[in-house]
Amino acid sequence: MRGVVDSFDKSGRKLREWEMECRMKFNFQMDKKIQKYLRGVAKRAIAEELGLKRMEERGEELAQLARPEGKDAEILNEKRGVFVTLMIEGRLRGCIGNIKPVYPLEEGVRRNAVNAAFEDPRFAPLSREEFEKIEIEISVLSVPKKLEYLDSSDLLEKLRPDIDGVVIKKGFNEATYLPQVWEQVPGKEQFLGSLCMKAGLPADEWESGELKVFTYQAAVF
Repeated sequence: MRGVVDSFDKSGRKLREWEMECRMKFNFQMDKKIQKYLRGVAKRAIAEELGLKRMEERGEELAQLARPEGKDAEILNEKRGVFVTLMIEGRLRGCIGNIKPVYPLEEGVRRNAVNAAFEDPRFAPLSREEFEKIEIEISVLSVPKKLEYLDSSDLLEKLRPDIDGVVIKKGFNEATYLPQVWEQVPGKEQFLGSLCMKAGLPADEWESGELKVFTYQAAVF
């Protein structure tokens, strides 16, 4: 599933700038060393897929990226939902992820980085020339929790813009938006309507009270 609509919000402000402002609202954070390592894992996975064995990033060879150790590094082995987003000059270039904690975090980042680069159906496979320009963003998700609600008004009341990622399900139809998307789709009604259409449902399906709704938070870096 893909969780980003576009890389600019309504005012034209870059998504990354908005993330810096609201990051403290998320429920958990990750050590800077882990963040740097996972970005390296993502970039190295894409480089290897392109047949580039030696690439430099800020003076460090990705092939020599050291895996962190200690208690903070334990999260690398935990199964986590994770999305990898690729951008070039502030524009979306690919975004793929898994909501459910299927893979250990490090493996999930590696898989989704490759999928975002080469399997996102909205884009052609990433080229070697584009590789030099990509910015990598990783969203590590908390485990989604079912949101119990009485009716559409109660659903609107319980949603937390800028904090919650949202999953909706009805039958075989399912879709999610990452927490970042709140800034790009203003208003709870518009957010849910857009998410319903992404799931292949009528835009007003959220008003029926029949959707299963789950929420989660994300550490974004």
